[in-house]
Amino acid sequence: MRTTTPNSPHTHGRWRRIGSTAIATAALVFTGFGSAVQADAAQSAATTSTKVTYAATPCATPKKAGELACKSYRVTGGLTAYQQAQAERTGVTPKAADASTPSGYSPTNIQAAYGLTSAAASNGAGETIAIVDAYNDPNAESDLATYRSYYGLSACTTANGCFKKVSQSGSTTSLPTSDAGWSEEISLDLDMASAVCPKCNILLVEATSATMANLGTAVNRAVTLGAKFVSNSYGGSESSSDTSYDSSYFNHAGVAITVSAGDEAYGAEYPAASKYVTSVGGTKLSTSSTTRGWTETVWKTSSTEGTGSGCSAYDAKPSWQTDTGCTKRMISDVSAVADPATGVSVYDSYGVTAGWYTFGGTSVSSPIIASVYALAGTPSTSSYPASFPYAKAGTSALNDVTSGNNGTCSTSYFCTATTGYDGPTGWGTPEGVSAFTG
Repeated sequence: MRTTTPNSPHTHGRWRRIGSTAIATAALVFTGFGSAVQADAAQSAATTSTKVTYAATPCATPKKAGELACKSYRVTGGLTAYQQAQAERTGVTPKAADASTPSGYSPTNIQAAYGLTSAAASNGAGETIAIVDAYNDPNAESDLATYRSYYGLSACTTANGCFKKVSQSGSTTSLPTSDAGWSEEISLDLDMASAVCPKCNILLVEATSATMANLGTAVNRAVTLGAKFVSNSYGGSESSSDTSYDSSYFNHAGVAITVSAGDEAYGAEYPAASKYVTSVGGTKLSTSSTTRGWTETVWKTSSTEGTGSGCSAYDAKPSWQTDTGCTKRMISDVSAVADPATGVSVYDSYGVTAGWYTFGGTSVSSPIIASVYALAGTPSTSSYPASFPYAKAGTSALNDVTSGNNGTCSTSYFCTATTGYDGPTGWGTPEGVSAFTG
């Protein structure tokens, strides 16, 4: 298994500069359920092009040989899509990369974009979303409290039974070594679970390190502790060992397990290639004048930065996947926002200046999709939830993403969006929860 991300001639953590296309703003609510960020819907207008700078989070470079990489980027400068729309509404250009206030999409924005507003307000009570990451975030609970309070979400704490943090052994006291890079990833994952399913309980399972054995053990622990929805925002190269990892860590009927497709553009990764998981690709999410109010394209910044996709070299094709160009497992199944330039707000304080940051990468899309599954309800005990979106393929339950690519490939749909199924975005993004129940 590769322990660094594929096709990566540059050094992770090096600054990136990208040019985003002009983003047309439409009706967009900038509140967070009656929070301190009160605002009206954004006026429909076109903004000029801007540049966003960002860097891979430190955990995108494995600490040790044999470890996997997280799948996230943190914005360091420029104006995000959220800030551009905000500027159009107010006429005041916000400060770039100012940690004092949010600069990415809020829970309200994410719910609106994916038709989840009603479900998020009503569903999820009693469900547990597990977040599997490596190393320890000592500020996980307090940072989560800041995020939820700011956006007017109910408290989710150890004391009220909503939040629980354990090691891969299940211990609440003997936790892994703390790590600033993985703490950024953990804050991102916890905040996205909160944004989409604010009534859900959250279980954070921290692996001792980022090896597949330890992360896989953490997945098993999450399931043992009762989670029916498990998000994994990490990956690495495929290997001949993957089929054994499938049976050891990911074969959990009745559990929706989501995995980031990767951030290094076209190319298959594991565990996204596991036939037992929902592999989640990434999009660029912008407001628009369409009836939906939003538009999405494949997230691609460069030949080495964008959503992953591809045909697995090792994993067998599951029975519910019927594309004909790939005889084995095809990545992805579905997708959600991942472009850092159209990224999401996250609060983090460990190892960085405490404050608000905007994150992108398929580390955003994986917990979003896990949380949509949670809003849809507990899967049946014998089901494999990765199959659920396929039953609604081509219907209004999914937003078909039909433009963009994440690289070059010999079989077009492996890397290029098209009507219907394609590798970078799968069958599309959620429009409500009906494609995630079965």
